[in-house]
Amino acid sequence: MPHARPMPTVGRRCHELRINDSNSTWRIVYRIDSDAIVILEVFSKKTNVTPKNIIDTCKDRIRSYDNESS
Repeated sequence: MPHARPMPTVGRRCHELRINDSNSTWRIVYRIDSDAIVILEVFSKKTNVTPKNIIDTCKDRIRSYDNESS
């Protein structure tokens, strides 16, 4: 069953959805806005720690999205 948890290291209103399949565990990092759900990254993960490059990519995408939306 999928499990979501907050991701304050990425930003406010950001979460990580964990989905297990037979071969790996998938992560979907997303942000909930009032008018949209913004998918920031989807990746396969084998450890409990989210790699720094994934967090940095998500933060960059949030900045880009916010700049385009304003």
